[in-house]
Amino acid sequence: MSIAIVGAGAIGGHLGVKLAASGERVTFIARGANLEAIRAGGMRLIEEDGTEVHAPDVRATQSMQEAGVHDTVLLTVKAHQVGPIAADLRHLIGPDTAVVTLQNGIPWWYFLHGYDGPHAGRQVENSDPGGRIARHLDASRVIGSVVYPAAILEKPGVVRVVEGNRYTLGEPDGSVSPRARALSQMLGNAGFKAPVIEDIRSEIWLKLWGNLSFNPISALTHATLVDICQFPETRALARAMMAEAQAIATALGATFRVDIDRRIAGAEKVGAHKTSMLQDVEAGRAIELEALVGSVIELGRITGTATPHIDAVYALMRLLARSLERQGGRLAIQPAG
Repeated sequence: MSIAIVGAGAIGGHLGVKLAASGERVTFIARGANLEAIRAGGMRLIEEDGTEVHAPDVRATQSMQEAGVHDTVLLTVKAHQVGPIAADLRHLIGPDTAVVTLQNGIPWWYFLHGYDGPHAGRQVENSDPGGRIARHLDASRVIGSVVYPAAILEKPGVVRVVEGNRYTLGEPDGSVSPRARALSQMLGNAGFKAPVIEDIRSEIWLKLWGNLSFNPISALTHATLVDICQFPETRALARAMMAEAQAIATALGATFRVDIDRRIAGAEKVGAHKTSMLQDVEAGRAIELEALVGSVIELGRITGTATPHIDAVYALMRLLARSLERQGGRLAIQPAG
């Protein structure tokens, strides 16, 4: 199977190296130093136990037009990066191409395909401002995925896995389709756990529980997951944010297969891991805020659910994001001149 991986970062590299090692034809859509490193020496993956997997012959390009049509597109860029590339995705897509969305947060297609409820067809503005993604990418092509591994791009061309190998899959319409089963088998052959479930939205909320709370708290405090979970005040704040999100999700028909305390305990077990949002703040990159937090507030307004704790943390993160932008990614406050 030919697979285009749009975004050769931590998750794209994790998937791409192991898929290539299992015999799939992988093309990375990358840029900058990462692109040059992959072209020069392929891509390397360092597993949790230190084992190294090398994919020396993967194709890499910055141009989706040059890459051409593929059987499957794995969209591994962050949520706020999808809109700017949405128009170019057409170059990768043929009549039967499936597009697997691997972004954290509320996906842009949440109400657009397979949703049976009063908000069917509604656009989530914080996930897709102005409907830019939806205009260029048919939601019926989408297979949803929830990403559970934690990994880092250690340097250009090298990804290190912190923990995990599970990528849960699901059709937005709840079907267990032949294409989803084929994707699950392909990922399984590469060594991943990739179950196909009927209710992908509930699984999205389960992951989002942690992302909407731990990510911004870590970005504001520069604390790891274990520190947040073991410090009573931040643990209580995360729990309050999760409770507000649960009320929204329940109003939209989602269910949770674990309770809040078990979800927090799971995060604590990950240990001294920096969330992706904290990594972005430290690197001076744009923060993945709207799909993870802003969209939840938006759905709270839609469902008439109060979100005071999420609102407060969101306000702080908006200011942090603005400060980083004004200061060119630097955290140090510059004196007025």
